Amino acid sequence: MEEETSWVSYCLDDIMRDVGDFNKFSESNGEGDKEIMEVSMDIILPDDLLERILAYLPVASIFRAGSVCKRWYEIVCSRRFLWNFSRVVSQKPWYFMFTSSDEPIGYAYDPVLRKWYSIDLPHIEKSSWFITSSCGLVCFMDNDRRSELYVCNPITHCCKRLEEPPGLKFSDYSALAISVNRTSHNYKVSVVKSKQVRGDFLQWDLSIHVYDSETMMWMSPLTEVLTGWRGGDESVICDGVLYFLIYSTGGGNRHGLITYNLSSRSSHKHLLTKNSISVPCPLTCGRLMNLKKKLVMVGGIGRQDRPDIIKGIGIWVLNGTEWQEIARMPHKFFQGFGEFDDVFASSGTDDLIYIQSYGAPALLIFDMHQKQWKWSQKCPVAKRFPLHLFTGFCFEPRLEIAP
Repeated sequence: MEEETSWVSYCLDDIMRDVGDFNKFSESNGEGDKEIMEVSMDIILPDDLLERILAYLPVASIFRAGSVCKRWYEIVCSRRFLWNFSRVVSQKPWYFMFTSSDEPIGYAYDPVLRKWYSIDLPHIEKSSWFITSSCGLVCFMDNDRRSELYVCNPITHCCKRLEEPPGLKFSDYSALAISVNRTSHNYKVSVVKSKQVRGDFLQWDLSIHVYDSETMMWMSPLTEVLTGWRGGDESVICDGVLYFLIYSTGGGNRHGLITYNLSSRSSHKHLLTKNSISVPCPLTCGRLMNLKKKLVMVGGIGRQDRPDIIKGIGIWVLNGTEWQEIARMPHKFFQGFGEFDDVFASSGTDDLIYIQSYGAPALLIFDMHQKQWKWSQKCPVAKRFPLHLFTGFCFEPRLEIAP
């Protein structure tokens, strides 16, 4: 086992206490002086095999394992353990729920152990900041000047501040997305900015800006003027393609989807509007997410006569340019939120989708693989006053990834 410890060791130091050697104990079998000695299996197992076993534990259990004994502590802090952990299949995504409308405080929900944990998020100052995640990294951007941009691992608190995105200093709308390569751990961050053309309500300047961690540089591959449409705050990168929602500034269908291949770097005019895709039905809002390299949208289904009034929630997967409906939220779950606005929070990764009303701490989970709906364990914080708002985001808990 390597003697060198990694940056994750400080997490374990907080929960470690003085740990002695294994206690040998015996048990009488009732036959005089004859004793049966019980031997702990981890004493027999070599370090490399024990490392592989521990790497399959949920993240929260790994921290607990580090407090068992000195040997386990050294194992889970070693770089070789992180290498083994990186080869384990994806951890089930956690959901961080902001429980204050002003301060960035809250709890993270672990769907495997069905427990809430109190964790601190580094650098973020308000729960209203733009937030996106991919493969263990979370990206934050402030909602005022939109000049503070951080990429961090919320489990290890390893963090990096990025340079301010180029383009418009003050945009009316911004959409943030991040995509991490699981093999190289390189990542791309995209910011889609939208600002109304002065004196013309129908025309909006829209620009795309992309940061590459490999070159540590921003690029602005495309700018365009949209007529009758504007950008918003919803985007995601999926299998090298940037998807973002646009919103009608006039009548008719309120939402559209734009696709842009990040590897093309084309700057042709009117490229965005040519690559637009209609949404499957009138929506009150839409939430985009990357589930196993498939674009998934969770949307509030609007009434035909009043598309701004929500009547249910649907889940769709984009196949080519066609939407395939996967599920609709059963009415009993829809009613279970108590109050549900036309807009809501939803995010997901792997096979799990989280849905949350801004007006309550209730959290609903949909399993894409099992096609099952279920509530999370009750959040530790209850609603304290009528304007108490809740929001959140999901992220994959990883130990080995750093920005």
